[in-house]
Amino acid sequence: MKETHKSKKDRMSKVIERLSQLYPDIKIQLDFSNEFELLIATMLSAQCTDKQVNIVTKSLFQKYKTPNDYLESRQEELEKDIYSTGFYKAKAKNIREMCNSLIEKHNSNVPKTMDELTSLAGVGRKTANVVLSHAFNIPGVVVDTHVSRISNKLGVVDTLNAVKIEFELMKLIPKNKWVTFTHYFINHGRNTCIARRPKCNECLINNLCKSAFVKE
Repeated sequence: MKETHKSKKDRMSKVIERLSQLYPDIKIQLDFSNEFELLIATMLSAQCTDKQVNIVTKSLFQKYKTPNDYLESRQEELEKDIYSTGFYKAKAKNIREMCNSLIEKHNSNVPKTMDELTSLAGVGRKTANVVLSHAFNIPGVVVDTHVSRISNKLGVVDTLNAVKIEFELMKLIPKNKWVTFTHYFINHGRNTCIARRPKCNECLINNLCKSAFVKE
């Protein structure tokens, strides 16, 4: 029998309540001091750990402080500076194109809307939601690999399409929980619900999960 929307909402509410107890002091793991740095850091975090991004940006943000600084550097130089984050050629190209758009269209400022952010090179809804949530206090649901995987395992969504997952979760989770919920799932995905080897025996929400103890 198909689960009702209300049942999913109730189950998700219990999931969030338990994870909030498990991760009481949760916050974004990326280091930044302004919205521009957060945008750069989030772009670099694609297919890379936050820990490694923070190592790179510690010196990167001292060297490059404005969009113009990135444009004045050579492509090859920026590639070398961000090499250890992976996909450095594409990331360097996107960062430079993004900075050019900020200068030409936004007076070198990071825009505050989803449409404007996603019009920038290398910026998808995930990156835009991170920036809106943590730089401008505009709540959004960030769907990364952990959020996608755990949402599917729980059975509250049945798709790998990140945009569909985002909008489905927005219906199931109160708006005031959108930002913190993401961090709960990311940390739970790193610590307990690990891809291919989930620790179901140790999981605080295993009795709320449709996939608990089920071998893939």
